[in-house]
Amino acid sequence: MKKDAAEQPQLELPLVQEEKRSGSAYGATFIMMLGVWCLLSGKFDALHLTLGVLSSALVSYFSADLLFSGPITGRTFRTFFGFLGYLPWLLYQILRAALHVMFLTFHPRMLELIDPQVIRFRTRLKSDLAQVTFANSITLTPGTVTIYVDFHRDFSVHAIDQVSAAGLPGEMERRIARAFGED
Repeated sequence: MKKDAAEQPQLELPLVQEEKRSGSAYGATFIMMLGVWCLLSGKFDALHLTLGVLSSALVSYFSADLLFSGPITGRTFRTFFGFLGYLPWLLYQILRAALHVMFLTFHPRMLELIDPQVIRFRTRLKSDLAQVTFANSITLTPGTVTIYVDFHRDFSVHAIDQVSAAGLPGEMERRIARAFGED
């Protein structure tokens, strides 16, 4: 039995309005991409610089709104420099955790020391970028892996032992909140 078009329910799709992108977002993305290009290529002849400018322009055209969701303001610069201040601490934590995992790996009673567990907690971080930074920082730290983040800011993290789990969310969350101006 076939229903005619009048009887079938009509789905209404919301109209997606394209947000106007900021020129400063393009410029900042372009400068960052060109800087990474120059840093990684290490070549400064006309051909490589031209390719770098073209590819950086193309990337910034398509992805400026991914990196900067709005116009660049003083808060954007504070966040950037706050994040740069966070990186040395994160690198130190990665080194400490790597040494701890190495200790666990080479310890004669390794099986007694390893106590895998999943820790669930709600973060106080509000912005998506801060939450992504937090999730990636946890995963970059040896001995812990972020396995799930939901829209309500609930995190699930796998930790290899009690020592790795003890710091969650803790100091890392506080430093990210400070870097992103959420403290």
